[in-house]
Amino acid sequence: MSAAEETADAAWRPRANPWLIATVVTMAAFMEILDTTIVNVSLPHIAGSLSSSYDQATWTLTSYLVANGIVLPISGWIGRVIGRKRYFLISIIMFSAFSFLCGSAVSLGELVFFRLMQGFFGGGLQPNQQAIVLDVMPPEQRGRAFGVVAVAVVFAPIIGPTLGGWITDSYSWRWVFFINVPIGIIAFFLVNRLVDDPPWVLRSRAQGRHFDLPGLLLIALAIGCTQIMLDRGQDADWFSSPMIRTLAFAAALGWIGAIFWLTEARRPIVNLAVFTDRNFALGCLMVLALFSVLYSSGVLIPQLAQVYLGYTALLAGLVLSPGGLVVLFFIPIVTRVLMPRVQTRLIIAFGFFVLGLAMLYTSHLAPDLNFRTLMLMRMAQSAGLAFLFVPISTSAYLTLPRSLNTDASALYVLIRNIAGSAAISISTAMVTAGTQANMAALATNLSPGNEAYRSTLATVSAALAGLGRAPAQIPSDALGWLYQTLNSQAAFVAYRNVFIDYAVVAFAIIPLAFLFSPVRAGRMRGGE
Repeated sequence: MSAAEETADAAWRPRANPWLIATVVTMAAFMEILDTTIVNVSLPHIAGSLSSSYDQATWTLTSYLVANGIVLPISGWIGRVIGRKRYFLISIIMFSAFSFLCGSAVSLGELVFFRLMQGFFGGGLQPNQQAIVLDVMPPEQRGRAFGVVAVAVVFAPIIGPTLGGWITDSYSWRWVFFINVPIGIIAFFLVNRLVDDPPWVLRSRAQGRHFDLPGLLLIALAIGCTQIMLDRGQDADWFSSPMIRTLAFAAALGWIGAIFWLTEARRPIVNLAVFTDRNFALGCLMVLALFSVLYSSGVLIPQLAQVYLGYTALLAGLVLSPGGLVVLFFIPIVTRVLMPRVQTRLIIAFGFFVLGLAMLYTSHLAPDLNFRTLMLMRMAQSAGLAFLFVPISTSAYLTLPRSLNTDASALYVLIRNIAGSAAISISTAMVTAGTQANMAALATNLSPGNEAYRSTLATVSAALAGLGRAPAQIPSDALGWLYQTLNSQAAFVAYRNVFIDYAVVAFAIIPLAFLFSPVRAGRMRGGE
C-alpha cells in the first residue's frame, strides 16, 4: 500500500453518523436472521395450505439454508466485484421481493424455489452488515457497536418462533413473509442514503474481477451437502440412509478440496489467510461453541415443552421470549460498563462460566416442570449469552487488517450458521438416541416380579375404574398410561444429559479465552 493510500484510508470518515449507519444496516440483517426461525412454527400450516406433507414442507427450510450457506463465504468476492454497498442494496431489495413471492406462492414447488432465491440474496446481508459496522466504527467504539449487532444476531432467533406463532395464529403463514417487504423497502432507502464504500473497499473492487470457479464449486459442494445432510439426517435415520452417507462423502470431499484449493490458489474466492490471525481464529472457535448452544437450546426447550409438557407453539415460544429481554438488559451493561474497564478475555471467560452454570441449572428437568421454572432456565442461559457475543466479536477483529474485514465477516457468519445447524441436528439426535436407550433400561422394571410395577399398575387400574372405564378396557389403558410415563421419563433424562454435555463444553472453553490478546475495549493493540 502506498503512502497516499494509507493517508486516504486514515482520513476517511463516513458521511453519516456511524451509529445511525450501524442501526440501519442491522435492521436489514435482523430481517434476514429473523426469517431463519420465524418460519419454523408455520410449517404445519404451510403443509396444510399447499396440500403437502410436513416432511415435504421442511424443504422450505432446507432450500433456504443451502442457498444461504453457499453464498455466505463468497459474499466478500461478490462485494469486491460489484461494490459492497451495491451488493448490500441488491441483497436487501431482492430478499424483500422474494419474501413477497414466498407469501404469494400457490404451490409447494413455488415456495421452495422462492425460498431458495430468498436464501441466495439473504446470504449477502449478515456479512456485509458486520463488515460495514467494522469499517465505520473506530476501534474504541466497536464493542458498543457490536451491542447493536447483537440485537439482530442474538435477539432475532429468540423471538422468531414466538412472533411466527403469533402471526400464523392471528393472520396467516403468508404474513410471516409479507412482513419483510416494508422493512426491506425502508432499509433499502436508508442504506442508499447513508452508506458509502470506504477507499480500501473501492481498491479491492478494482482487484476483485478474477473469478475462481473451482473455489466456488468446491464451496458449493461442501456447504450444500453439509446443510442438506444436517437438515434431513434426523428424518432419514442418519447414516443408515444411503442418501445421508452419499451426502457425507460428498461434503467431506468438498471441504478437503476447498481448503486445499483456497490455501494454494493465487487469487481464491475467499481468503483463508484470516485464520492465521490468532484472535480471529479463537473468535471463530468461541462463536462456534456459543451458537451451538444458542440455537440448539432454542430448539430443545420448545420441543420439550410441546411434546412432553403439552404447550402450544405460541406458549412454547413465550418460554424463550423473556430470555431475549435478558440479553437486551445485559448488553448495555457489558458494552458500556464492563468492556471499557475489564479485559475482554476475562468477560468471555466469565460468560462461559455463567453459561455452564445455566446449563447445569437447566439439566434439573422433571415432568412436573412449570412454565415459570422453564422460563427462568432460559433466562439463565441468556444471561451467559449476553456476556459472550459482543466481547467475542470485538476480540475476533482486534488485530485483523481492515482490508480483510469483508472475507473475515463472511467466514465468521458462516461458522455461526453452520454451528447452529449442526448443533440442532446433533442435539436432536442425542435426545432421540438417549430416549431410546433410557427406555430400554427403564423397561427392565416393567415386569410382574417388580413390586413397584404391580403397585403402580393396580393404582392406575383403580383410578380408571373410578372414572367409569369399561372393565375390559382397563388393563390395556393402564399399560398405555405406564408406557407414556416411561417414555416421558426416558425423554427427560435424555434432555438432562444433553444440557449436562452443554455445561461441560462451556466449562472446557473457559481456559481458551485467556489466549486472546489482553486488552480492554477501545485498545487496538498491546497488553495491559
